[in-house]
Amino acid sequence: MAPRKSESSRLVLRLTHEDADALAASLTTEAEFSDINKGTIEVTERAPSMVDLRARWNTLMRGLIASEQVLGIAEGSK
Repeated sequence: MAPRKSESSRLVLRLTHEDADALAASLTTEAEFSDINKGTIEVTERAPSMVDLRARWNTLMRGLIASEQVLGIAEGSK
């Protein structure tokens, strides 16, 4: 059953990365997150509708991709 417009939607993303702390720091203003254990973070997004949740997901993914690319550049310059 699809959620009604008045129902809120929620997404939980758990990711593992060698620089999870740095990725978490990049999310400070973007999303709610918590450290599960070293190298793993859990990101929670909530929105009033699936359309809004999709937009939040896109923003979150763009931010994570950009952060990972910057981390890759920093690794390459060492």
